[in-house]
Amino acid sequence: MSATPSADAEPSGGAAHAASEDGASAEGTWIELSVSADLEAVEAVTEILARHARGGVSIEPAFELVADGLAALTDTSAPAIVRAYLPGIDRGDVRRALTETRTALGHLQAFGLRPIGDLQTRVVNESDWAHAWKRHFPVLRVGRRLVIRPTWRRYRAKPAEVVLALDPGMAFATGLHPTTRLCLAAIERWADAGLVRSESSVLDVGCGSGVLSIAAGLLGAGHVRAVDPDPVAIEAPSANAGRNRLATVHPRRGSLPSGDGPFDLVVANLIASLLVSMADDLRAEVKPGGRLVASGIFVDREGEVRDAFHSAGLHVTGNWEDGDWVALEARPTIGAMPGDDPKRAGNSAYGD
Repeated sequence: MSATPSADAEPSGGAAHAASEDGASAEGTWIELSVSADLEAVEAVTEILARHARGGVSIEPAFELVADGLAALTDTSAPAIVRAYLPGIDRGDVRRALTETRTALGHLQAFGLRPIGDLQTRVVNESDWAHAWKRHFPVLRVGRRLVIRPTWRRYRAKPAEVVLALDPGMAFATGLHPTTRLCLAAIERWADAGLVRSESSVLDVGCGSGVLSIAAGLLGAGHVRAVDPDPVAIEAPSANAGRNRLATVHPRRGSLPSGDGPFDLVVANLIASLLVSMADDLRAEVKPGGRLVASGIFVDREGEVRDAFHSAGLHVTGNWEDGDWVALEARPTIGAMPGDDPKRAGNSAYGD
């Protein structure tokens, strides 16, 4: 999932005046949209904000740090904050986006889905963005041995730990969100099973910061392709790959089909509706005998994603939960092509 940090920068001058009127501002600034939403409504709110968010969308669950600050527990009883970012250069575009977003959120609120707050806006100065985010980004352990370390913090690695050095871009997934943690845990399991090795190829769909690509690379994958349709988001994985001295990670703007497949391993940290619509394309990217992990699935949409994968020729072999989020692992069914029904075709074996 692409994510974007928030900042505590205050608007000034003309930008402040514009923000007080309608949330629009000028070049060099971004307009932050934020909505408080119950976890059951997060996916629907995210889809609405993402329609206009060229600067990325983030989901910030309520959480508390534990284990001396190296792990986090999500509070599923508290609302999450969904944030999106619009470039402030065109006031007309911003006004239209705000109007359409408020209208769509109003329709959603009318359905009576769990509590959804009002749309909030503020101006964020681009020059202050990364520095403000640093205060909220601790060293974080994910899984048994993966540790995410912001470049401005020191950390002495323990034996067998794999440390990812990351710096925020304007689209950034920290590893804190449950959907990202589920993917990182899956990659670690693959590595433990000997599936992540020098001859392995990995595809990261919707790479955001590149944290999943970098984890795969540091765990030994020989070739990692990272794709994201957001031109802003794709800058972060390139820089972060360099920080980790990984020549095996290759970010590129784009989506599916990747043009480089099929791959041994595919990670897709998206949202349920995208996983459903892209199921055939995802299947085409996985080699016979390969693995796919799909995350970003709210628990009540797991069945929908499973059905789409089944129709595409993907057999779900495992599922893991973190709070109200689910990740599915799937493998191609031998002989099944996208759109076929594997059961009807009589295929029940996998490409081992």
